[in-house]
Amino acid sequence: EVQLVESGGGSVQAGGSLTLSCAASGFAVAGTCMAWFRQAPGREREGVALLGASGHTNYGDFVHGRFIVSKDNAKNTLFLQMNDLSPIDTAMYYCATATRRAYCAAVSRWWNAGDCPRRDDAYAFWGQGTLVTVSP
Repeated sequence: EVQLVESGGGSVQAGGSLTLSCAASGFAVAGTCMAWFRQAPGREREGVALLGASGHTNYGDFVHGRFIVSKDNAKNTLFLQMNDLSPIDTAMYYCATATRRAYCAAVSRWWNAGDCPRRDDAYAFWGQGTLVTVSP
């Protein structure tokens, strides 16, 4: 069955870096939209990075070139390299994958695994999250 397991979170000082991993099973990362979202207490869930099957990427407005999303299709794993971290980046980070049904319901268009929506309701399967804490 579909499963996503995040790892790599931890505590860093402002300006530091972390790389998160998302090990996927039950489906092929290569063939679908993958995404990283984050949520901190009292804040709305935010889209961090999107990665389409074709390799097209998109980032949240707050990223400002600091993060890189990538994948290893052979290992069926998604990554998020985060640099120049700030305390405002402190959050639980979640890996997610889209399904055709959720995608089409969310964006009202035909499935295109190379064009991944920012809407979180397009993503039907989620990992348990990995916590990132950035100290000042």
